[in-house]
Amino acid sequence: MRKVVLGFSGGLDTSYCVKYLTEEKGYEVHSVIVNTGGFTAEELQEIEKRAYSLGVKSHKTVDAVRSYYDKVIRYLVFGNVLKNNTYPLSVSAERMSQALAIAEYVKEVGADAVAHGSTGAGNDQVRFDMIFHIMIPGVEIITPIRDLKLSREEEISYLQSKGVEMNFTKAMYSINKGIWGTSVGGKETLTSNGMLPEEAWPTQLTKNDPEQVQLTFVKGELTGVNDKKFDHPTDAIVYLQSLAGGFAIGRDIHVGDTIIGIKGRVGFEAAAPMVILKAHHALEKHVLSKWQLTWKDQLATFYGNWMHEGQILDPVMRDIEAYLQHSQENVTGKVFVTLMPYRFQVTGIESPYDLMSSKFGKYGEMNSGWSGEDVRGFSKIFGNQTMIWNQVNESNKK
Repeated sequence: MRKVVLGFSGGLDTSYCVKYLTEEKGYEVHSVIVNTGGFTAEELQEIEKRAYSLGVKSHKTVDAVRSYYDKVIRYLVFGNVLKNNTYPLSVSAERMSQALAIAEYVKEVGADAVAHGSTGAGNDQVRFDMIFHIMIPGVEIITPIRDLKLSREEEISYLQSKGVEMNFTKAMYSINKGIWGTSVGGKETLTSNGMLPEEAWPTQLTKNDPEQVQLTFVKGELTGVNDKKFDHPTDAIVYLQSLAGGFAIGRDIHVGDTIIGIKGRVGFEAAAPMVILKAHHALEKHVLSKWQLTWKDQLATFYGNWMHEGQILDPVMRDIEAYLQHSQENVTGKVFVTLMPYRFQVTGIESPYDLMSSKFGKYGEMNSGWSGEDVRGFSKIFGNQTMIWNQVNESNKK
């Protein structure tokens, strides 16, 4: 009997895939779920039970939270990556970790095929397919929902005919949760105008009184929140989320270009990620030079876009990561943030590497490292080439 590894979430699409692959195609199905911070232990247990009840031969849960951070999130922080200056890649980045883990499990099981529940309308189909083509070439990729062009109603009818019992009521909003944020899709995001209503957001406003938090970064990585120190940045992210989430911080709508060439909108909430990115960026503005910041911004923009489009395995990504890593040598210090309902404010930083030092002058007030005559000569030389260009071109107009 041929083996297939199925990326399984326990939802309608992947539940259909189990029944279809076992009963219609005769595969031995080995399901796997890759947790990137979106599931509790209890939820993972329920998903495992569902997988076996549907007829899988085996089921595996992969804890990829820390590896997701080590291989992906840390570089998004180093680069202050916000796609279209808005979106912290909450879902697109985690798909990379999930696809890579599934590919490794295919090798472990020795499967003949790999399957996922993507439709033919979004980005995930490209992300998963591409990683599988690269990591496990020659392994057949099966996508029942996409290939059969199934509607939700057709999937429900099929499962009911097989005696499957589950909640088939379609939720008004599609939610995907991970450690780096939660996406929210609904009828309001299907058009170019409209905001998700309050009840659509998974994390509701529960805090109204402002709170001060202190974030400690060591070489660009979050290691402490207030008086708490953490063994791994993922623990710090989770703790910060517990503090900031109740303020309903980090809600927005992302508008972007999909890999397949259409534009789309999706809501997201990402309290901890947005606070971390803005705090980290504030620290960098104090400790990095002008040109470090300039080139890092350009490389990070490309890195985020290429990650979003599933190209994590392109060797150029390792090159950019090396630059981003090296740029963080002096990004150490404390950042002070005020959390408020629906917003936050970075109020300042402390760092031994702070380049804003009164020893070298006070902006707009007094300098101590140069004289007025120094600036007079510098200004003349600094604009010399442009002065020559203007004079040459003015003379040619006569």
